[in-house]
Amino acid sequence: MEIVTLLFVLIFINYALFIGLLIWGFSKVKPFEKTASENKTSFSVIIPFRNEEKNLPDLLESFSHLQYSKEQFELIFVNDNSTDDSERVINRWRMENPWVHLTILDNVRISKSPKKDAITRAITIAKHPWIITTDADCEVQPEWLSVYDSYIQHHDTEMIAGAVRYPKKGFVLSHFQQMDLLSLQGATIGSFGLNEAFLCNGANFAYTKKLFWELGGFNGNNHIASGDDVFLLQKAVHLVPKKVQYLKAKNAIVTTKAEKTWVHLFKQRVRWASKTAAYQSDFSKALAVMVFLANFSLLVITLLVAFGKMEWSFLAIVFTLKFLMDIMLMLKTNTFLKMSLVSAPISFLLYPVFSTLVAVYSLVGGFEWKRENIK
Repeated sequence: MEIVTLLFVLIFINYALFIGLLIWGFSKVKPFEKTASENKTSFSVIIPFRNEEKNLPDLLESFSHLQYSKEQFELIFVNDNSTDDSERVINRWRMENPWVHLTILDNVRISKSPKKDAITRAITIAKHPWIITTDADCEVQPEWLSVYDSYIQHHDTEMIAGAVRYPKKGFVLSHFQQMDLLSLQGATIGSFGLNEAFLCNGANFAYTKKLFWELGGFNGNNHIASGDDVFLLQKAVHLVPKKVQYLKAKNAIVTTKAEKTWVHLFKQRVRWASKTAAYQSDFSKALAVMVFLANFSLLVITLLVAFGKMEWSFLAIVFTLKFLMDIMLMLKTNTFLKMSLVSAPISFLLYPVFSTLVAVYSLVGGFEWKRENIK
């Protein structure tokens, strides 16, 4: 049992070191404030969707308030076999906002990844040099494009990852997702600060059309259903590392909707976890392993304590260590994202079970593209 205890100690020490590195990396990414200047960048905003008639009105309403020249951006919606009134919702909004340059395309599936196919389809007809993607269940801020423009004018960049958050509302499920997203966004920003970028979110992601084609688009990973964001990021990091940057700007944060059921959340996280084995970065793989081992170890230690094979004090020590490291990263991230931390104790109790189940199922189960409209 002493060897087992020593193994657990080593796992949690290494976990603490990894989280400590992410906290340090987070601090190295400096906040960006938009400077008053003439808008110079032109964007093609791409939104793949499937059966999103309930979510699209909020996204479209947020587009109505964009403070950007109508000649310098276009909206390209790509319909992936919707069976609801999504297109009618978009067309109705277009009639009310005739000033918007808007196109609706039907997706053409050529791979096992419908979302990657949708983005590629849109990029082939995009008019502007910069591509920026978001999701149909999101809302953008009025200065979203102008902040990106200002950043591009002041930095030598070809790919920019932006932040995503959930609205500060709801109950246990919503707050659990806010905590989870805080840790993911903290890891994302921290990895950029460490020059080990491996995460981003396609709900707020920009890159030049030129770079997309230089990277070969999604070739090499379009057999994996998800990953339209992280795999493209990792290819860019390999090709042009100095031109892949993070936009730490509050006015450019995109708000997305939390999943409404635990089943939907579980399937979403399985979809995300399924990409881990294909990561190119050794740091990302090591971090993923340590996160799994730490959460799995907490479950094992709890069982050993319950059967009298280990002391309660040891469980209390490792749980406290993990809690302190995680909460420090989340508090750091929350100074930027401003989400709710009210359910932190409950979330920390639930997370080891949830994350272990997700990791195991992602290896032996399957996954599906976002929002298959399961009733």
